[in-house]
Amino acid sequence: MDELRFGTDGWRDVIADRYTFVNVARAAQATADYVIAAGGSRAVVGHDTRFLSDRFAAHTAGILAANGIETHLAKRYLPTPVTSFAVVQLQAAAGVMITASHNPPHYNGFKLKGPYGGSATPEIYNGVIQRIDDTPAKKPEPEAVRPFDVSEAYYARLGELLDIDALKKYPHAFYHDAMGGAGGGWIAGFVRRAGLPLDLRELHGVPHPLFYGVHPEPIPQNLSTLRAVMRVEKDPIFAAVTDGDADRIGAVLAGGSYFNSHQIFAVLLHHLHSKGLRGRVVKTFSVSQVVDRLAEKLGLEVVTTPVGFKYITDEFLKGDVLIGGEESGGIGVAGHIPERDGILNALLLLESVVTTGKSLGEQFTEIEELVELKHAFDRLDLKVASPDARDEAMKRLYEAPPDRVGRFKIERVETLDGVKLHLEGGAWLLFRPSGTEPLLRIYCEAEDASTVKRILKEARKLVGA
Repeated sequence: MDELRFGTDGWRDVIADRYTFVNVARAAQATADYVIAAGGSRAVVGHDTRFLSDRFAAHTAGILAANGIETHLAKRYLPTPVTSFAVVQLQAAAGVMITASHNPPHYNGFKLKGPYGGSATPEIYNGVIQRIDDTPAKKPEPEAVRPFDVSEAYYARLGELLDIDALKKYPHAFYHDAMGGAGGGWIAGFVRRAGLPLDLRELHGVPHPLFYGVHPEPIPQNLSTLRAVMRVEKDPIFAAVTDGDADRIGAVLAGGSYFNSHQIFAVLLHHLHSKGLRGRVVKTFSVSQVVDRLAEKLGLEVVTTPVGFKYITDEFLKGDVLIGGEESGGIGVAGHIPERDGILNALLLLESVVTTGKSLGEQFTEIEELVELKHAFDRLDLKVASPDARDEAMKRLYEAPPDRVGRFKIERVETLDGVKLHLEGGAWLLFRPSGTEPLLRIYCEAEDASTVKRILKEARKLVGA
């Protein structure tokens, strides 16, 4: 039997290779066994716009139902945060989201959601993984599955978290690029329901299983069309971008420049604080130091976790969290479900522009001045010849980290998740294996783009790339 490899956010594999109906059935049966063992009796299943996602979701739902679990299946494709919201709304014991999120189009995946409406904790994932193949998968019972639609309740929740009166005063265009994924039409749906006189301009809003020829991750190399469109716009107009399942957020500013996830995190943190909200700031190991400095200036505690939103979810469940996020653009905020939500975050960014009267770029420049730290960032995703080659490179870094990276002396090393080298002058460099793809990721933050580029060039040499 194929090994089902669960990473930082569920199981993902190549469609028709390891990601097959047989293997999805094994994961579904293990999920059913876990739910029943935990005393649960109700589950929710959603899916994105990928090839056969609706069929894989129906197969999963049928197997859960065959185990006597009251199973609710989405009527149509959903963003992951809406599936998570449905878990709470329908008082389910667990949720399954059929999606590979930002992975290339030939992947699909199996994400688990806890009863609180967020990424499954490591404890839940381990409970499912340990039960794989304990029981042969039952024959699906599709007639026992119940369809659901929670769009109106979800839109109502967004309305509670946003300043609708302020949004009604926005006089400019607002762009949303759904990248052909599950976020298509959802911001437009909220705009209609809330009665916003917003000049919303959608790109790639029609679902596309090949995501219009790019990987559905909102990073610069995948946004050439949007950046070309934005080159003719003026501040404070910007474009929000959601990934394949709309739990991650990216942005492109007027003029076509990319506004990265660290900048988004900092602006959202500052904006939520300005609304009078307080709480802990939770960030993964690969997030900018600007966030730490800003939280310190605002008098807020910072918690750093390994990479993976499930660790942030753990902190949300402990309580008193204002915002939690990761370098990949997944950010959750207080008052909502403990989950990443690209739809809500896009609207919060718009709200920040309306209430401050300043563009996103202007807001971030003020944050840099406040924390007395300049920010530039980039990430390399190196394809590996084999998992063994990747693991060997990481082993060398763990056992014998270098003294220098090019001309930069290393001042200290952290190994919370990967190997993080803190360089003289305040820059840092992080090496870690991807938890969802066969990649070695290298992250770097420094005070300017040229320094980042120089450090990443040296980093490639360190791993023999």
